[in-house]
Amino acid sequence: MPTIARILGFRVVIYFNDHRPAHVHVIGNGCEAVFSLHRMASAVRLSENYGFKAREVAKIKKGLIKLSPALWAAWTDIHGPE
Repeated sequence: MPTIARILGFRVVIYFNDHRPAHVHVIGNGCEAVFSLHRMASAVRLSENYGFKAREVAKIKKGLIKLSPALWAAWTDIHGPE
């Protein structure tokens, strides 16, 4: 599971043996959230949240939107095109 980026000190990872659709896991401080990725940067969506506070989720999402093109490229490098 390579760390693709860091947002607010949390790791953004893509698992090698993970399923589609494209998504990333954000991990840190005993919490994990899964965000769906789409080709449109503003379409990053929270899919699952295990422990992050709503305010943290909002900040993480903003960071993911900024990194969305790079995250999409990393997903397609690892898993191939959608």
